[in-house]
Amino acid sequence: MATVVISDEQILFYRQQGYLVVPNLLTEAEISQFLAFEDQDHGPSWRSNLRHHVDTPVWNHLATHPNVVHVAKQLAEGALRVVQTMYLEKAPAGKESVGGAGIALHQDLHYLPCEPASLMACWMALSDTDGENGGLCVVPGSHTKGMLETHRNADTDHDSWEIDYLMRDRDGKEWTERMYSFQISNLNESDILRLTVPQGAGVFFTGATVHGQGFEHIAMIVRLHKKLFKVSVERVQINAHI
Repeated sequence: MATVVISDEQILFYRQQGYLVVPNLLTEAEISQFLAFEDQDHGPSWRSNLRHHVDTPVWNHLATHPNVVHVAKQLAEGALRVVQTMYLEKAPAGKESVGGAGIALHQDLHYLPCEPASLMACWMALSDTDGENGGLCVVPGSHTKGMLETHRNADTDHDSWEIDYLMRDRDGKEWTERMYSFQISNLNESDILRLTVPQGAGVFFTGATVHGQGFEHIAMIVRLHKKLFKVSVERVQINAHI
């Protein structure tokens, strides 16, 4: 049963700003159970699988958590399906470990195109996060500006890659498309808002909202879109360019 309720004011904020921070989505016990599972050795390719929510109960529990589903349905105004889940792990920077490469500022719809553009993400903090430890940052209102110009990220603070994907739409049409580590071009530093998100809270944002993060924290991302859609594109990696 969902225990989190959002107000009309929060829904309006999401519509206008493109994101919403919602506290207390997950309990400490739920987070501990998930992290204990992920601490086990699941093999070298475990983290590259983006669909553990389909066949792994502990992943499914978080991805379809009543609080996540309840809030997402209110924001999306309709039924949803989970299309992708990711676990991002990085110990805090310190004497024995340092923060790794983060993810440059981007829009999710560059990676997961769909029509209509109903893509939404729920970024759940599994540790306390803020601007000092590489937490999530967003550009408020950026979702109203359409798909923005990008370039391949070249700085050393964020991942940089280029991959050829086999694309396939719902009608079975296939084509090859080269994707890269998208970074939004011509952003003003003053437009970027670095969020403080405590453990157990989540950030919901649209597929067109510009966002990015470092890797000195642990978080889980659930990406969803409406069940009723015209085009959903599947990506199959066929060649990577590092």
